This record gives sequence, C-alpha cells and structure tokens, in this order.
Amino acid sequence: MVELVVSQGRVADRTAGAIRGALLTGQALAERTGRPVRTVGRPSDPRTDGWQEALAEAAPTLDAVGEAVGAVLDAGRVPVMVASTCATSVATLPLVARHRPGAVVVWIDAHADFNTPDTTWSGYLGGMVLAAGCGLWDSGYGGGVDPRDVVLVGARDVDDAEQELLREHGVRVLAPAEATPERLADVVGDREVWFHVDWDVLEPGAVPAAYRVPGGLTPEQVGRLLAAVPAERVAGVELAEFEASGTPADEDAVAAILRAVEPLVAGLTAQEPRG
Repeated sequence: MVELVVSQGRVADRTAGAIRGALLTGQALAERTGRPVRTVGRPSDPRTDGWQEALAEAAPTLDAVGEAVGAVLDAGRVPVMVASTCATSVATLPLVARHRPGAVVVWIDAHADFNTPDTTWSGYLGGMVLAAGCGLWDSGYGGGVDPRDVVLVGARDVDDAEQELLREHGVRVLAPAEATPERLADVVGDREVWFHVDWDVLEPGAVPAAYRVPGGLTPEQVGRLLAAVPAERVAGVELAEFEASGTPADEDAVAAILRAVEPLVAGLTAQEPRG
C-alpha cells in the first residue's frame, strides 16, 4: 500500500517556490491515489546559507520526515515522499539501508549530489546528500547505502571532484543518452529499488526547477524509467525540486509530474487490496 509523506519544512531551500511545489505535488498524488497525505514540517523563508547552518536548522523537519517514512517502512508499505529539496533525503537514505538492505538506489537527477564538505564549492547541502547517504561524510543521520548499489541516471552537471568520487566508490552512471528502461532494468536486475527523482533531470521547461541544466529527459522518458522496475520491487519513491510559481503555470507543471509518475503510481496502486 502506498503512503504519502510531504515535507513542508525548509531543508536548505535557497528559492521560494519548492515548498509550495511539494505541497501541490502531494495534493495531486492524493487525488490520484485516494490516499491521505501526512504533512510534516513548517515552511520558512529561503536563504543562501552553508550546509552546516542549513542542516542544523532543518533538524526538526528531517527528524519528522525520518519518523514518518520509517513508520511506513516498518508497516511494510511503500512510502512516496515529496520534498522541496533533495537535501531532505539526508534523513531517508539511511532508512533504505536499514529497512531495505541491498536495495538499489536509482537517483534520477541532473546533478550527482556527491560532494562532501571537503569538495563542495557552493556549500549547498543538497549537493552533498547522496554522498552522505553513502557514508562519505557524517551528516548526523547515518549512512549505510553502498555506493555500488547506487545508479545515477540523467546526470550532466557533475563537478570534477564528484566525478573522481563516483569512480572511486563504484557508483554506476547512466548519462541521458544511456537512460533507457532497458539499460536501467539490466543494471538493476531483480533487486528492490528505491527511486529518487529530482525534477531538474528534465529538459528545462516541463517542470520548473531552481537549478536548470540543458540536455535533460522528458516526463515520458522518466515515466518509462520508473516503469522499468516491476511495482512489487519498488521499495519507495522520492520526488523533489519542483519550483512552483504561484501562477496558473503550476497546473501544467503538476500535470507533467503526474504524466511522469503515472506508470509507477498505476503499478503500485494496482497491488493494493480492493475494498
């Protein structure tokens, strides 16, 4: 059974629209699935701060997200977590390692998010989150994900230092041209999968994102990637980085998100018992 968790607290947000984008996405998914939304965290204003300050400020939200997602996993259900920023995954990736050991983390993102405090030039927490989940640095929330169990899909804006870390730790990388459902299915094999989708993986325009990188995927391509893994082997889903504008254009963006996730949502809800 699918359970929806929506984070509404600031987790290193440097822009104003992503918290609202998470809420709009969660509401649309609730309408699509018929499942209630558990909302955690309280919105606050964006600002440009370093990772240490951002991490400390986000502690109540991260703790609440971890508790909510952990409870879903404890119940044997599939969490669908929607957040403003991918930095929120600092609280969820360690849960994958504990609750679903051996699951493959499929990180669908224009960026690698594999910097550490020693390599980051921006100081942005979101750019370090996957490395934290893999234990390359201590976020205070744990690690445990084996980098060799990570597949980075669609990345095209990767720092030189990240490239070296990715090679050193055995992370598999599928560039946009290689990001086909057949290739992903081959890499994943018959293992469980934890999907993370950062909407900047898309070609700019379909879903507004704060960090736009040309050369991305379409919503339909992302949908085919999500459908490449049978629903019974999906351990969890994370969606992040939709920058809502507060204008009617948000409706088009939400529609694009629903098109992308529909194959996966359809598979997950088809497994649920009928009342």
